[in-house]
Amino acid sequence: MASIRYLILLLAIGATALFAQSSSSTANQNDQRLPLPSAPLPRSSDADEEKSPESQRTVNAPPREAGESSSRDQIIDLSPPSNDVKDHPDSEVPDSDVTEFHQWDPHKAQKSVEVGDFYLKRKNYSAAIDRYREALQYKPNDAIATFRLAQALEQDQKFEDARKEYANYLKILPHGPNAAEARKGLERLRKTAANQSSGKTNQQKP
Repeated sequence: MASIRYLILLLAIGATALFAQSSSSTANQNDQRLPLPSAPLPRSSDADEEKSPESQRTVNAPPREAGESSSRDQIIDLSPPSNDVKDHPDSEVPDSDVTEFHQWDPHKAQKSVEVGDFYLKRKNYSAAIDRYREALQYKPNDAIATFRLAQALEQDQKFEDARKEYANYLKILPHGPNAAEARKGLERLRKTAANQSSGKTNQQKP
């Protein structure tokens, strides 16, 4: 009878130990699943911000003038060289030729050529020249506008300008549909210039 009581006591002690071990294991697993609370980041006080060197530089930095670069170490000089006009005399455009800037627009260029043709047929050469120049502003190096401009200048007896435009057309389209006529125009202008030169020479003779 005593042995049975002893056996029951041992079983009770063993069951208690197993229950305690199981509870401890479950608690450890729950602790691993729960995220650890993160420590709050230290916040800088207003006094610290005022004392920081970068904030001092921002506050004490002098205001920049309009057009001044943000970097004081890199200053870009946009002025032309002192000898630019002397080395490139052709880059200067006479005041009479300075016109308003036009954005690239082939459609408006074509319309200007059509209006120029209208004036050219009616022998209003000055108006035709203005329209052809306007077309070249909307579409530079347009072959048709360049050739028609040369014709209008020749008819308006502006022979030197006409010669330049005929030559420009041949640069754009050396074998274009109006290339032969442009060469003929250059030949006419060459003869005209020679006749004018000989006429001046004869007038100077006693």
